[in-house]
Amino acid sequence: MERAVLAGVSVQSEASVLSLDDSLDELGELARSAGAQVVAVFGQRLRKRANTYLGRGKLEEVAQAARDRRADVVILDDELTPAQQRVVEDATRVKVIDRTALIIDIFAKRAQTREGRLQVELAQHEYLLPRLAGQWSHLERLGGGIGTRGPGETQIETDRRLVRGRIARLKREIEAVRNRRSLYRERRKKQGIPIISMVGYTNAGKSTLFNQIGRADVRVRDQLFATLDPVTRRARLPSGSPFLVSDTVGFINKLPTTLVAAFRATLEEIAEADVLVHVVDMTHPNAAGQVDVVTRTLEALDLADRPTVLVLNKADLALPEARSEAELYEAAAGLFDGAGPPEEGVVLASALHGWGVGKLLAAVERRVDDEPLPDGVYEIG
Repeated sequence: MERAVLAGVSVQSEASVLSLDDSLDELGELARSAGAQVVAVFGQRLRKRANTYLGRGKLEEVAQAARDRRADVVILDDELTPAQQRVVEDATRVKVIDRTALIIDIFAKRAQTREGRLQVELAQHEYLLPRLAGQWSHLERLGGGIGTRGPGETQIETDRRLVRGRIARLKREIEAVRNRRSLYRERRKKQGIPIISMVGYTNAGKSTLFNQIGRADVRVRDQLFATLDPVTRRARLPSGSPFLVSDTVGFINKLPTTLVAAFRATLEEIAEADVLVHVVDMTHPNAAGQVDVVTRTLEALDLADRPTVLVLNKADLALPEARSEAELYEAAAGLFDGAGPPEEGVVLASALHGWGVGKLLAAVERRVDDEPLPDGVYEIG
């Protein structure tokens, strides 16, 4: 198990969904998911972003901690420029990775299908390409001399050419995946079966709820990014009409753009949905911030106007005095401004116990039929 020192910054001039402390807590979860042992954590608040990422004084503190704690790696909470990474590596003398590289590493660890592995490899190569100079700075080989006269090229240029070629091949293979998915979606549209996609922050309980709805057996783990490859099952609405429900990859704060681009074929499953089920872990101390992250991600994907049902999951943990679904809603009455058919609704649920699934499916059916939400679906006050 690698020993990791974590560090992050909060820049006064930049708006952030999560506080510095919350973001570093999440970075710690990511590090542990990747198999690291966190031995020290540092945060710094700056008026403006530093070219060295951390201020000089804080960088020295991190370097000293890395030596004292015998750290193998320093993990920083934002995507670094190649120059910033070199500065931190020179100061700490250990391996340095950023949040983007860490998330990509976790995706690589979780990917099970060929499609998932293709998408992760594409993200890895696109992340690596602008950083090749740093990889070869210690043994750059220049063309020239006897036997090498002519155009020649540096080793960096050779590597860049090879990586660009691999990226092009990966994009062609993923495009073939996209085309197959598109054909499947066209067949489903012709059948007139509505499609529901589960979305939400990573580890919010989407897969557990998916198993309840679709009577599926998707493997559930209490960890970040347990689900990478979309899974679709057939189920029935309260009226008896069939629908398809898909479980998809979870979102996270500062989701790397390389991953969003690489997983476009997967994210198109969400784009084709008739209704989104946004699952929230209501026990998380920063649940509101996580909702904001998911909302912003959907906006970036041009999906903000998609009909949505918000599900507050893990309600049994938030309201432990409840012993049944009826008691759950009774106990939650004080959290809401009454019941009724609000324009935008919230369903209380416990995916673990199956509570709230009936109300969720009723709400989904109303969304599919473009009708008001039914009684028992509450609006947050």
